[in-house]
Amino acid sequence: MLRVAIVGASGYIGGELLRLLHGHPRVTVVAATSDRLAGRRVDGPHPNLRGHTDLCFVGHDAVEDAGADVLLLAAPHRETMGRMAGYLTLAGTVIDLSGDFRLRDPGTYAAYYGVPHTAPHLIPGFTTGLPEWHRAELAAADRISVPGCMATAGILAVRPMAEAGLIEGPVQVDARTGSSGSGASGGPAAAHAERSGALRVFAPSRHRHEAEIAQATGHTVRMTATGVEAVRGVQVVCHAKLAPGASERDVRAAFHAAYADEPFVRVVARRQGLYRLPEPKILTGSNHCDVGFAVFADDGTVVLVGALDNLVKGGAGGAVQCLNVRFGWPERTGLEFPGLHPN
Repeated sequence: MLRVAIVGASGYIGGELLRLLHGHPRVTVVAATSDRLAGRRVDGPHPNLRGHTDLCFVGHDAVEDAGADVLLLAAPHRETMGRMAGYLTLAGTVIDLSGDFRLRDPGTYAAYYGVPHTAPHLIPGFTTGLPEWHRAELAAADRISVPGCMATAGILAVRPMAEAGLIEGPVQVDARTGSSGSGASGGPAAAHAERSGALRVFAPSRHRHEAEIAQATGHTVRMTATGVEAVRGVQVVCHAKLAPGASERDVRAAFHAAYADEPFVRVVARRQGLYRLPEPKILTGSNHCDVGFAVFADDGTVVLVGALDNLVKGGAGGAVQCLNVRFGWPERTGLEFPGLHPN
């Protein structure tokens, strides 16, 4: 059994890692860290795990004695980079879910995160944790950086078009996310009285995930992000100009060529029915990302849509999928749950 330690296990992503890895047949969790909750059972903040585990949190320092083969880091942005050199000495493989090693250019990181990168020399050693586009590299990677939730949806929706040369110019991304995207300590803005019924544009421009989508697609990206009343779920609606001569048939062919054999990406672009385009509601708890499109030939534009569960495919599930790729296991291992309907 592969020995895995989760650093920062008390938050929503940490809880999803615990849930998914509890059902993973090739993994045992040897440590789940939280300085604040050290000594307490993990099924306190994660009550869905009651009756499934007797694991207790340990302090962050205790991970040094856990003998882990893999570290999964669910620690905060801006803090992880300062501790990364130490983390890399504790396990052969490190999978980071913070934003600190997603961007290849330290200057871009500083522009979007508001602080200088304190470990730029470590950035080149990380592989992007998106198997659909980096599977070969991930199979041999010991340092993996999982993309952000809205970035994952945006990249999976836009990149087939970019790779096929079917769009030109900038891409406008309109992203919507549920309240769990703010984390377990989201502050006053996440309170029910403030969040319920709201459609809050919390990032009218320059959300940090726009830099990840631009990096992955080679296109200038302008992104807005809106908080919606859902707890889980991300949906991105991306507008782009079609390249001269590109048709709807070309668009459909590009999507199917990119994702025909992918276990977790489904192309959803139908002309009728309740779920004609990707809808995060039916993806709750699953590691799927649905992508789709609508072509408007009269003005030469295309709308690209991506949807996922931000805590699973957009976070913990993406990390577990990377873990499976890295160790040569079937990618669906521990990730078989198909989502709920109705929900």
